[in-house]
Amino acid sequence: MKVRRVVTGHTPDGKATIASDMKIDGIEFPLEPGPESEHHKLWGADIMPTFPDNGAPYPMFTYFPPVGGFRFGLFSVPPKSAAPLEDIDWEIALREVEEKFPGLLAYTEPDNPGMHTTNTIDFEYVISGEVFLELNDGVEIHLQPGDTVVQNGTRHRWRNKGTEPCRMVLCMIGTQRNKPAS
Repeated sequence: MKVRRVVTGHTPDGKATIASDMKIDGIEFPLEPGPESEHHKLWGADIMPTFPDNGAPYPMFTYFPPVGGFRFGLFSVPPKSAAPLEDIDWEIALREVEEKFPGLLAYTEPDNPGMHTTNTIDFEYVISGEVFLELNDGVEIHLQPGDTVVQNGTRHRWRNKGTEPCRMVLCMIGTQRNKPAS
């Protein structure tokens, strides 16, 4: 699916302008292939932007933003009933994940699929479908269209127990993680 992205900027004399207006292709997640797993990387930066600017994209080197960086996009969580992966070449699939979503695998737990912890504050909004947010203590919260989540760097995973993909808007801001007091 293509998502329209309109970006504003400034002319050299400081007036507001439309810098770009284009359709952004979704990126299939290799370990959950199909349109049900599309992610749309819509905007972001690894640094805090300054204005006025011309509305040009900023560099983003990893999927998750560094401290002071941000990401804005859409993602889908496919239903549990989605076709299971069969005859998958894991080496190729993991290499493809790293190419499409640089650095993402470093935050995942291989022995606990889907569970991850990032140094970000995430703002999520459910557009369609339903999903369960599971925290590391096993607590699950059921989310439906119109629900929001503010994720404060917690260990979690998403589970779609329904029959339709769950589409969500996501904004991530890179934060500092301190070691817990002992």
